Amino acid sequence: MRSYDHEFKQYAVKLVMDENKPMAEVARELDVPYGTLNKWVLQRRKEEKLKAEELEYVTPSEHRKREKELLDKIKDLEEENAIIKKAARIFAMKDQE
Repeated sequence: MRSYDHEFKQYAVKLVMDENKPMAEVARELDVPYGTLNKWVLQRRKEEKLKAEELEYVTPSEHRKREKELLDKIKDLEEENAIIKKAARIFAMKDQE
């Protein structure tokens, strides 16, 4: 039974998933059994799905922290907007003089 190092597996999977090359073509070019390559691709898809699911869960404290950050950002932007409006009025009045 032939063994493959981690980098080789990653390269083969990347050709299929990121480069959209047909799995049969990659298997043939790299001299890897189709079933073996298919197993690697399925494993990566499973890992990516788990990572995506992990990112979806946010604790209430994380949510409150993010909400506070966004509200602070909104407040800062509103203040900047008010300053810009005042400056625009001042410049408009100077142009009328």
